[in-house]
Amino acid sequence: MDTIWLTGAQWLAVLRIGLGLWWLESWRHKDKKTWFDGGGITWAADIAAKHRWNAVRGGFDVVVTPRPRTMAYVVAYAELALGLGLILGFLTPVALVGGLLLNVLYFTLMIHDWAEQGQNSMMALISLVALFGMSWQTWSIDSALGFFQ
Repeated sequence: MDTIWLTGAQWLAVLRIGLGLWWLESWRHKDKKTWFDGGGITWAADIAAKHRWNAVRGGFDVVVTPRPRTMAYVVAYAELALGLGLILGFLTPVALVGGLLLNVLYFTLMIHDWAEQGQNSMMALISLVALFGMSWQTWSIDSALGFFQ
């Protein structure tokens, strides 16, 4: 593979780190007080209640509705963990798959509103490229420790 300036593995690391910064920004920009007091989950519950698929409505009612505060913390700190994991390159394949799953869950919840899908589609695409390109080979704790070779 011919590239300009960096090697292919280094460009994949740049992509991985950029995705990590994006997840970190998703965590950083949340109004934590409102989010943890149920603001984010209340918004999602409203979307889920109107969803055209019974499985989404039912799944939300079973998994999220009984524990809104816990789920708010899970979502927020998953974004933080994904961001840090990708930036540092620690457990990178796990972080990439986890991020992809969060994006797919959001796609499913927001299936009726394609205007909301741009950021998540780009994040999912970057996750796939970084995963199948094995972006942890360079500039990562995984590489330094010999993980996932």
